[in-house]
Amino acid sequence: MATLSPDETILGLLAARPQHGYELLEAFHSPAALGRVWRLSTSQLYNILKRLESANYITGHVYTSPSGPPRTEYRLTEAGQAHFMRWLCHDAPSASIRRVRVEFLSRLYLARLLRLPTAGIIQAQIEACRHELARLRDHGTDGSGMERLADTFVARQLEAVLDWLQHIQENGPGALQFDLAPGTSLHF
Repeated sequence: MATLSPDETILGLLAARPQHGYELLEAFHSPAALGRVWRLSTSQLYNILKRLESANYITGHVYTSPSGPPRTEYRLTEAGQAHFMRWLCHDAPSASIRRVRVEFLSRLYLARLLRLPTAGIIQAQIEACRHELARLRDHGTDGSGMERLADTFVARQLEAVLDWLQHIQENGPGALQFDLAPGTSLHF
């Protein structure tokens, strides 16, 4: 399985509007944006921006400012837009719990940021998780011990994810609200 990288997430942020590195980094640090989904350092961000520019997915233009250092503002290219949209609308996402937590939430965040429909993204994730859960159940574990323990653990996680996804599907992504303590809550 490929390593998770926020390349497409960065492309999505640039699809919303051209930005410089510091603005992009703010989105990855803000809990109201992607701060609870990704952990990204400044050096990691700039390495990814170089890679995306080399792939012709983005272009950078240096702007000088009389009151500060020069800044590079990044823009999405047509190739970057096409790559991002293929990723956003991918009809067979991974059912890996980690990928659901990172990629699905990133897709959902970006679709909402760009005011794009989320129903297809949610439905594709539900189908991927249902398929993986059915595969686990059909596979069955003849063995005992760790194999059975691990399969049961993953199956229970998928059941919880499916319950959560169905709640989002029925109520919309904005309907999620969790009370943490008296007077505080998280809204999605």
